[in-house]
Amino acid sequence: MSSLCREVVTLQLGHYSNFVGTHWWNLQDASLSYDPESPPCEVQSDVVFREGQTLGGHVTYTPRLIAMDLKGSLRTLRQQGSLYESGKDTSAVTWEGSVMMHEESPPVKNSFLEDLDKLDKGEILAEADFSPQPQCLAGSVNVDTVNNHLARIQKSYRLEGSVKVWSDFLRIHLHPRTISVVHPDGVSNRLEAFGQGDSLLQGSVLEELEDKLHFFVEECDYLQGFQVLCDLADGFAGLGSKVTEMLHDSYSGRGILTFGLAPVSHPDSTPVKDLYHLLNCTLGTVHMANHSSFFCPLTLRGGLGRRPSSPSAFPHLCYDPSLWYHSSSVLALALDAITVAYRLRNNSIPMWQMADTLAVSGRKVVTAYGAVPFPMMHGTSLPDALSACADALPWRPLSACPEAGDGRCYGQWATLKGFEGQKLISSLASGTKAPTPLHSLHSGEDILASYIRSFYPSAPLALQLVSAPSKLTPPFPQIFSQSLDAQGFLQSQPPPPGFPPPVVSSLPVMTSLQSGPALDPWLSELHRGASAFDIRRVAPSFLSQGPEVADYQEALEQLRLLAWCYRDDSCGVMRSSSEEDDDD
Repeated sequence: MSSLCREVVTLQLGHYSNFVGTHWWNLQDASLSYDPESPPCEVQSDVVFREGQTLGGHVTYTPRLIAMDLKGSLRTLRQQGSLYESGKDTSAVTWEGSVMMHEESPPVKNSFLEDLDKLDKGEILAEADFSPQPQCLAGSVNVDTVNNHLARIQKSYRLEGSVKVWSDFLRIHLHPRTISVVHPDGVSNRLEAFGQGDSLLQGSVLEELEDKLHFFVEECDYLQGFQVLCDLADGFAGLGSKVTEMLHDSYSGRGILTFGLAPVSHPDSTPVKDLYHLLNCTLGTVHMANHSSFFCPLTLRGGLGRRPSSPSAFPHLCYDPSLWYHSSSVLALALDAITVAYRLRNNSIPMWQMADTLAVSGRKVVTAYGAVPFPMMHGTSLPDALSACADALPWRPLSACPEAGDGRCYGQWATLKGFEGQKLISSLASGTKAPTPLHSLHSGEDILASYIRSFYPSAPLALQLVSAPSKLTPPFPQIFSQSLDAQGFLQSQPPPPGFPPPVVSSLPVMTSLQSGPALDPWLSELHRGASAFDIRRVAPSFLSQGPEVADYQEALEQLRLLAWCYRDDSCGVMRSSSEEDDDD
């Protein structure tokens, strides 16, 4: 891997964020190449991975990652990992009396984790002919060989019933400094309210986080910034607000791209918990937007209020919105495309430039949309695919924010990733009339820009085309319809009856980040929901650990002003009192 790159440090704060992050890191791992003879990949993996060495001298690649979660989220995963362990040392034991040992039975590993253990030890699995290689990630097995072998036995993994926590489907080794287990006050061991997370980042928790940050940052040649994945609906929103504030103060000039994650549903939800989720989303949005280069909520929920509409549906996906294992995989695919611009080997766009393009005039909240997968027929061209979507854009909301229908947008960043092997331009014979204006253009960038501008005629637009697809390796869930082939492109005909659909091993994805008027009703709805009651009477326990009532009211006022920024082309322009009355 090249040592000259703009490195990024990732922080994952909260259980659902770690679900999304685990899928995202599995996608990155699937694209890694450990063969020095192979041509360089389009995506520069050492932007987010770091190189190390085991005690046995084997080269390792681990995420430049800090993951924070509650006790119980690791199950079979050891907090310090197993990558650099040297075995147990009993030389310091001096007690000569009798010893009584109490040993708790470890959690049972699912079939995928059991196979990973065997591969780590260099064992041959019964499902296929497999031979270990000397070059290894964890000290035993070549990673390219592991990926190939796992792909052959992919059909055996159906983890929907066995995934309880994110570590149940983690396929990579983590650095010993990656995981931080936080222990909130109280017997529930939960972070349910914003104030709990806000007050947590102090003392030993703060010292541990600073120590981990310094370790990852100081080994970077050129740190371009941080990508932060933070739970938005629980107390981790308070922790994320403090973390982004610390990053903003300590690493001035670096990019801080923050993504607020929210699942479609929470287990054991109650009306009181639903109210807490709304309040956490409200405060988290305001505070994390203040301290980030931009803040983007990511969720498949139909809304962040207490009565959301139906979850986002995708024409070629068959996912279960209630399963975190499923919904997080869809968001991870979108996030893979959203973040690729600053991870490219050539023509990379720095984080700060991406943020400056979108967060114009103080509008730091952006909304995401995605076509997962991008509907492209195998063997056709990009103009053919886009012409088939001429009546409507192919993407769906990824931020619970429907697009505005008036074609206005203050800034947009579109990415098409994964057209590898397909034609970007039309191959019409000389003298043949182009069926659409798109077919007469001579570059993929011009074709995509012309298509998007037909919906947003006057909006500033930045776009990126990346041929490499998102590679899907076990245990990514097979949530795809029978309309897709193995490369994730549309088939002209579904498989014949009795034939199983192909296992999808890669996927083209199209995403759009937007700053525009659509965020006004989204932010205003969040403000109305949090302002509709007296929090001191309805949810006094929410304020028991902070924030103060005055701080809460100030955050609501900031949210109201932020919504106004998306209502008028001039940020912060105050309307007359009569206009305010009209909105009530």
